[in-house]
Amino acid sequence: MTYYPYQTPLGHLTVASDGSAITAIAFGSPPLPGERRATELTNRAANQLQEYLAGKRRAFDLPLAPEGTEFQKRVWAALSDIPYGQTRSYSEVAAAIGNPKACRAVGGANNRNPLPIVVPCHRVIGANGSLVGYAGGSKIKAYLLDLESRACEEDGD
Repeated sequence: MTYYPYQTPLGHLTVASDGSAITAIAFGSPPLPGERRATELTNRAANQLQEYLAGKRRAFDLPLAPEGTEFQKRVWAALSDIPYGQTRSYSEVAAAIGNPKACRAVGGANNRNPLPIVVPCHRVIGANGSLVGYAGGSKIKAYLLDLESRACEEDGD
């Protein structure tokens, strides 16, 4: 396992890899298990994150290996299906995974997403449109949603 913090417009994002896939992205520069060094794969992920944050990338092309329960992985897969520039409520995500009563559990899985931004948990909002819960904080969540909204407006989407 390796990890390395990269400077971005959001501050540091630390990217972790098991050598064949990205396993985690963390806000800030926390020490993670493994060796602190950049690799070809963490550099590739950081470059794609920079492109996304510059409004030049809408989808990521990275091997991913998040660790979690089967339920969490189903939720994270559903998050990855939310189109760029759109949002879904927790209840909509719960319905998308075939468990419409699991809103709270979806919130818990969303909160434990080890790959924020790449697996777009920032696109999940409260039923009333509020920007509830985000590991990076509400300011970063608002920033990411605004970035995507502006890019879609510029493209006429």
